[in-house]
Amino acid sequence: QVQLVESGGRLVQAGGSLRLSCAASGGTFSSYVMGWFRQAPGKEREFVAAISRSGGRIPYADSVKGRFTISRDNAKNTVYLQMSSLKPEDTAVYYCAARTTNSDAVYATIRLYDHWGQGTQVTVSS
Repeated sequence: QVQLVESGGRLVQAGGSLRLSCAASGGTFSSYVMGWFRQAPGKEREFVAAISRSGGRIPYADSVKGRFTISRDNAKNTVYLQMSSLKPEDTAVYYCAARTTNSDAVYATIRLYDHWGQGTQVTVSS
C-alpha cells in the first residue's frame, strides 16, 4: 500500500512561486501514474496536472497551463508541482494521487486514482 505525503504549501503573495513535493513510500513508485488535484473552499476537487510513468505524457488543466509544471524523480520516489505566477484563485488544498498502471497512460479523472495524500494548503494573497 503506497503512502503519499505532500509538503511545500504555504502563504504566498500573488505573482509568487512555490514548489510542492509529494513523497511516496510503500510501493513501486515507477509503476504509478501521478496526479495533482486541488480543492478550494466550497468547491469540488479538481484536476491540476498528471504525469505518466515515463514522464512523457503530461496534461494540465487549462487554468494552470503555462504557469505550473509537474515533474517526477523516480529515484527519489517524489513528484513535484512547480507553481509560478500564482493567483488568488489558486488558493486551495493541493493533493497528490497515485494509480498503478501497466502502461504510460495518464488520467485526469479523480475516481481513477487509488491512493491519496492528506493535502497541503496553498494560500495566495492579493
